[in-house]
Order: sequence, then C-alpha cells, then structure tokens
Amino acid sequence: MISKTRIELLQGTLDLLILRTLQFGPSHGHAIAKHIQTTSAEMLQVETGSLYPALHRLEAQGWIDASWEISDKGKRAKYYRLTPAGKKQLALEQSRWAKLSRAMAMVLNPTQQESQ
Repeated sequence: MISKTRIELLQGTLDLLILRTLQFGPSHGHAIAKHIQTTSAEMLQVETGSLYPALHRLEAQGWIDASWEISDKGKRAKYYRLTPAGKKQLALEQSRWAKLSRAMAMVLNPTQQESQ
C-alpha cells in the first residue's frame, strides 16, 4: 500500500536526487533509493523500475561511474560514484531547481501587491 503522504517525482528530479546522494560518496542502488526515502521523511520513494534506468542514463552521460564491489553485507553490488562532470552537472541542476522553486513560490504565494 502506498502512503498518501508520498509525492510523485517530477520528471527530471530523479537525476538530481541521485547526483546529490552520490555527492556524499559511492553507493549502490538500494542504498541510493533508501537515502532518498529517508532524507525526504519517507515522502519520496524511488522504485527499482525508475532507479536503475536513471543510473544507466547518468552513467551513459558520464556523470557517474560504476564498479562491482563487495557490500557491507558481503555481497557483490554495483557501486556508483560521481564523476567530475557529474559534480558540474549537480551544481547546474541545483541552480535550475532553486530558480524553479523560487518561481513556483512566487506564482503560488503572490504578495498582496501582486494580487491587486
């Protein structure tokens, strides 16, 4: 059952969330999804069917690298790392998101003077 407090991800935001998560260091797919869920107070849940295509897309764009390693639980897992190009893309996407957020706030919460 999906919680009604969960929010659908807007198109394009998953890449930003993955890049931001990997800024903290290498991680495997399950840990990336769990980090996004935990840090969003359980409001965002990244499904496997969305996560892995996004990871492959980011890898193809050169924004992340991947390598097979042994996880903390002793199992083989693919770990993803942010590349220098990925760090630049993260900064660009964060800037775009901040501008979009400000614009949305202005439209949704106009000042008294603007609404007259």
